[in-house]
Amino acid sequence: MVFHSVFENSYLWLPLLGFVVGFLGSVIGGGGGFFFLPVLILLFHVPAQIAVSTSLAATLPVCVVGALSHYRNGNIDLRMGSIFAIAGIAGAIVGAGLTGLLSTGQLKVSFGIYSILLAVHMMLSNRKKIKAEANGDVLPEKTSFQKRTSGSVYGLLAGIITGTFGTSGTAPVLAGLFAIRLPVKVIAGTSLLIVFVNTVSALGAHFMVGKIDLTLVYFLTAGTIIGAFAGPRLISGVRIERSENSVRFWFALVMMAFGLLMIIS
Repeated sequence: MVFHSVFENSYLWLPLLGFVVGFLGSVIGGGGGFFFLPVLILLFHVPAQIAVSTSLAATLPVCVVGALSHYRNGNIDLRMGSIFAIAGIAGAIVGAGLTGLLSTGQLKVSFGIYSILLAVHMMLSNRKKIKAEANGDVLPEKTSFQKRTSGSVYGLLAGIITGTFGTSGTAPVLAGLFAIRLPVKVIAGTSLLIVFVNTVSALGAHFMVGKIDLTLVYFLTAGTIIGAFAGPRLISGVRIERSENSVRFWFALVMMAFGLLMIIS
């Protein structure tokens, strides 16, 4: 169901939030939708089920703009992206159905637990990556079968998360793409393509089982579109390799904090 909520003065902050999420989402290769759900629930007191579907709608422009930009630069692996996306479509439909079965409290707690587990996983992976770099370890190349299997499993998981929580599902996608060891630029572009397909699938399912607040969507997307265009332009030529591990660590800490707040609230 689609509806327009009554305008509130606090909504004037939404374009700024959208810009920040759109900027970060276009840079790191995800829709950035992870932050929409907790912010809408904790700061703007939007009911959880409405926040899920609204988050999906607001994430879509980031995926479209970012994916097109990366496609023009040749940074998308269409073959692996298709494998992830096909599995993700099935997962997104399942996830949208799960949202309708969960109460507001259950949805918030589930998202909080997911956020904490994801943050812990990111910290451990980051620690393993730093150790491997220090030792100069070279990991063996994966076979085509291993790549297809990883793509299907991670793609399905990403789709379920996207449909259930209204987030971009970027974390499982990035984990899967890093696992098959694609180049970093190709990972960012392919991730946006996969997230776009998952978001469209989940949003379509939520049209049937959820509620979408178009007033919130308008204000959020006003910022996300600008941020998605600005991200690739502002970081072109900037070297961020040295700070990558630090960014991962602090990003994980923020995720963990959001998760704890969702559970406590």
